[in-house]
Amino acid sequence: MPMRNLIKRLASDISGATAVEYGLILAMIFLAMIAAIQNFGNETISMWTNVAGKMDKAGKQ
Repeated sequence: MPMRNLIKRLASDISGATAVEYGLILAMIFLAMIAAIQNFGNETISMWTNVAGKMDKAGKQ
């Protein structure tokens, strides 16, 4: 009988599922942040490369 009660409690306990869902949501947010930071970094590098090229052109004139 005690084993049956334990199994019923475990089957009806949803706190573990909620924790997994929160973990998945955090993982997706983390991946979105990584993608955004990577995009921002690439755009920044491109901008400064453009600035350096223009400075080189201006210095050669």
